[in-house]
Parts: sequence; C-alpha cells; structure tokens
Amino acid sequence: MQMVWERLVVCVFVRRVWSFRSSCYALLSESVPGNVKIFRYNELKFATDNFHESNKVGRGGFGTVYKGILSNGTQIAVKVLSTESKQGTNEFLTEIQAVSNVKHPNLVELIGCCAQGNNRILVYEYVENNSLDGALLGSKKKTINLDWDKRSTICMDTARGLAFLHEELEPHIVHRDIKASNILLGKDFIAKIGDFGLAKLFPENITHISTRVAGTTGYLAPEYALRGQLTKKADVYSFGILTLEIISGRSVATATWGGMKRFLLEWTWQLYEEGKLLELVDPELEEFPEEEVLRYIKIALFCTQAAAGRRPTMTQVMDMLSRHVRLNEKELTPPGFFEDSVGSSGAPSSSSKNLTSTNYTSQMYSSSQISITEVIPR
Repeated sequence: MQMVWERLVVCVFVRRVWSFRSSCYALLSESVPGNVKIFRYNELKFATDNFHESNKVGRGGFGTVYKGILSNGTQIAVKVLSTESKQGTNEFLTEIQAVSNVKHPNLVELIGCCAQGNNRILVYEYVENNSLDGALLGSKKKTINLDWDKRSTICMDTARGLAFLHEELEPHIVHRDIKASNILLGKDFIAKIGDFGLAKLFPENITHISTRVAGTTGYLAPEYALRGQLTKKADVYSFGILTLEIISGRSVATATWGGMKRFLLEWTWQLYEEGKLLELVDPELEEFPEEEVLRYIKIALFCTQAAAGRRPTMTQVMDMLSRHVRLNEKELTPPGFFEDSVGSSGAPSSSSKNLTSTNYTSQMYSSSQISITEVIPR
C-alpha cells in the first residue's frame, strides 16, 4: 500500500512539473512576437550536437556562437548568452521584442530565442562566410581573397547598417561594440552587423573590458571609455577604426607599427601628416584605386577625431564614401584614443591620448558641431 502511495505521489509531482513547464512555454510563446520562433533547449542542443566544440564559430563578450542544423535542414547560428546575463524571462522577452522588429539587409536577422531555466539563447540566421575578423585577420585570410571591391563594399554595407540603427530606427540603437568579429559576411560578401541591441540584456556592471562601459579595447571612443558618455558618435569612432583595419589588413590590437610601439590610429595619423598614407595599405592588396583608398583612410580619420562633435553622422559617412560630398580636410583635427594598460601595481589603468598638443586635449569632449564637408553641386 505504501509503495502504491509513493508511486502516486511521484506521478502527481511529475505531472505538476510538466504542467508548470508547459504553462511557462505557453507564456513565453504568447509574450514573443509572432515573427520570433520559440525554441526548446533540447531542440537547440540537438541542432548543435550538444554544443560541440567543432560547431563553435565565434565567441564574444555576450557569449558563444555555434553553428546548428534544425531537423528540417535549416542552418542557424545559436548564440548562448553568457551566464552573467541575470535577466528574468519577462525582461529578456522585452528586449527580444525590440530587437526582433529590426529588419535590414545589413543587419543579422534574429529568428528566435530560448529562455528555459537559466538558459538565455538567441537564434540568428546563419551567415555563410562567418565574421570579418576571420576573413581579414584570422585563419581564413589565406583562403578568402578580399580584394578592394569587397573591402570597400564591406565598409559601405556596415555604414548603411549603422545609419539605419542610428537614424531610421525608432527608438534608435547605439551598438556600443562595432568591431571586425561583429561584422558577418553573407552571400557575395554582403556585410551584416551582429549583436546590435544586446548590451541591454546585461547589467551595467558587466563589461567587456576593465572599465565601466561595454565595448572592446582599441575600438572605444575616448569620451565613452573614460566618462561613459554614450552617443551615436561612439559608434562612428569604432567604424573609423574598423575601416582602418579593413584597409591595412591588420588588427587594431597590433601594438607595433613602423618599427615602433604605437596604435594603428596613431600610426595612421603620423602617415597622414607625412603624406605617406598609402604605406598603411595591406600588402596583399596588389591592385587598388589609390585615390579611393586614400579617401577611405581620410574618412576614417574624420570618424576618429578626438572631439565627438567633430565626427560625422553615419549618413554623412555614407555620402563621403560614395563621393556625394567633398572632404574638407581643413576641418580635420587629430584623433584621440583610449589606452587600456597595466600599471606597475598590476592593476589596469586607463588613459586618453591626443596626438598633438595638450591645448587640444582640453577640447576633446567639446560637443560643438563643426562642418566637415562641402557638398558637391549635383
């Protein structure tokens, strides 16, 4: 009799657990927009072969990305968010709703999500040529030929995606982490920006570097890195650094340029002052239009000026890239950059450098709007 009673208790418990899970799943399904599919954890686990190492295609501050194949044969990119994302289901879904409605050819499309237990997983379209850093800076550099046409197109596609986030979308989104690993390359090497809107899924004290802001060292605008002043111009700065990487074929993390220890941006400015900008170009680019490449480098310098107010908007950047405006180099001022280093005590220390006089450093955070371009009559 006791055994029968124990079995009955177990059955009731199991039914309640399954009922609770089903109700949670139903609640999740009702809370998410119809264009976002709700995935069960086991479904994604099966698709990625139990999140096997061989299916890992990327890792960043927000989590790890795996390639997956659904039962119907559809390829997907599965981003398992870091356990540091402590959001509850409702908060998570609120942000998913916002991101799911963002559609643009130069943004990676969100397909669905999973929020079972402590798991927070996003499912994106699979982008066949993976990330720009792999093709430009990583192991795939030797197998993928990024000629100038591809590189210039990637710059324009990225600018177009950012302009949409900044100026067409309501409410607008500041990405906060534009870098080569967040630019994915689709069919015909169409560039798509990934990870937009994800910063809101993480608490303010969770960062990618040793400061209080989200982002990646080397790409960070000085006013954001040091003072937490987040505006669209922080993304513009990061875009400028990314453009220099695309042209040079070298990582912003490279500390030695021209035989001396210096940043990529610092070296670029020195070459600009010396009239030797073409020395920056990736040696693997055997043929390229010199005038256009020089124009792109100068646009990158406009984007990385120390004072945020002097940087162009992304719409202006698109016009500059497409030659719709003439660059007014008389208005170009030195760049500023953030250095994240380790002091003698072993503790991280931050500093902001300007590449000319201390007088100008005091103007670094000026918000004055200054014209940087001259419109060419059409």
